[in-house]
Amino acid sequence: MEFVGHFRRLTPVQRNTFIACFLGWSLDAFDFFILTFCVSSLATQFQSKVSAVAEAIFLTLAMRPVGAFLFGLMADRYGRRITLMVDIVAYSVFELASAFAPSLKILLITRALFGVAMGGEWGVGAALAFETLPAEGRGFFSGLLQEGYAVGYLMAALVYRTLFPMIGWRGMFVIGALPAFLIIYIRTKVDESPAWLQGRVSRQTENHLGKDVLTHVGTFIFLVVLMFAFNSFSHGTQDLYPTFLQKDHHFTPQTVGLIAIIANVGALLGGIFFGTWSEKIGRRKAIVIAALLAIPVTRLWAYSHTVPMLALGGFLMQFMIQGAWGVIPAHLNELSPPAVRATFPGFAYQLGNLLSSRNVVIQAKLAEQRYGGMFAPVLAWTVLIVATLVAVVTCSGRERRGADLSNTN
Repeated sequence: MEFVGHFRRLTPVQRNTFIACFLGWSLDAFDFFILTFCVSSLATQFQSKVSAVAEAIFLTLAMRPVGAFLFGLMADRYGRRITLMVDIVAYSVFELASAFAPSLKILLITRALFGVAMGGEWGVGAALAFETLPAEGRGFFSGLLQEGYAVGYLMAALVYRTLFPMIGWRGMFVIGALPAFLIIYIRTKVDESPAWLQGRVSRQTENHLGKDVLTHVGTFIFLVVLMFAFNSFSHGTQDLYPTFLQKDHHFTPQTVGLIAIIANVGALLGGIFFGTWSEKIGRRKAIVIAALLAIPVTRLWAYSHTVPMLALGGFLMQFMIQGAWGVIPAHLNELSPPAVRATFPGFAYQLGNLLSSRNVVIQAKLAEQRYGGMFAPVLAWTVLIVATLVAVVTCSGRERRGADLSNTN
């Protein structure tokens, strides 16, 4: 009922804007996670090791800061709405190009370009959403918006489970190009950010980035470190988990997809729960509780031997991990300087992604070289180390819960 109540309080413009930003992030994540489900197939196709194919994931993550910076600047100067449309077309085009890669080398190039486009979506979409939505219920909408990421993973799992045996990895990437049609909805239903329109009259946006980053350098560095911990947390438990289920347990695509679906239902619920709860107990406290609760779930998640127990472990693990993540959109936008809200949080987020982007390759190589191809020990150690890091870094920062996001001056 609370879910319905929050949406009923929105105007049609606010509702359409949130839906567009949610779908933009969901479909962006859908396109990314298609690759994670196809790692084993790609390794077979190109006669390579899993760690070699994992370089494609690394390049996607490593190039995201470039997109966050470029698309963020574009959004701060020319508007959130048009930038979001351009970004969605870009990541859809590079997703389609991946379907026709004749070699692993070309695939690495298309995924790097996809990473640029993927990096732009979060910051621009979050700025457009929170500058349009009311302050009341911001924690709830933060949790729901961030879990567009989980919905994207869920969609990828559904497509993989139902269609992969018929269409293969190339067909998966073709389906990943469909988000381009979202721009029709944005073009007809979504208005520009009122905060950006109000701030445009000052004509000072182009001078703000360097000044605001320098003025808030401590906050910026803190957010980069925080996002390094957070991205290590999510990608460290998600990107190779389908490969773990395939290699360690020899599950079929249908079983892998089912476990991933259940895990991402947990992620969606966790993001909404902790995001909403952060309105009452604070952003930092909600993050720390969620992160630390992931640790006792590790054994069930990584070392179970039956499908029901692995599915339960996946549900609980992602409930906690994405629960912590559910606080992030509101938290980062509240800490951001107003004039560069489309650039500052998104760029910090994606720089953190860059710092953590090599983790997936390291995980794959550790599994191959130290644990005889078994992924369970690597995944378990990842949770223990990174969950602790998320809690420690979060506690060392500050928060501005309820900050005014109605202007860009």
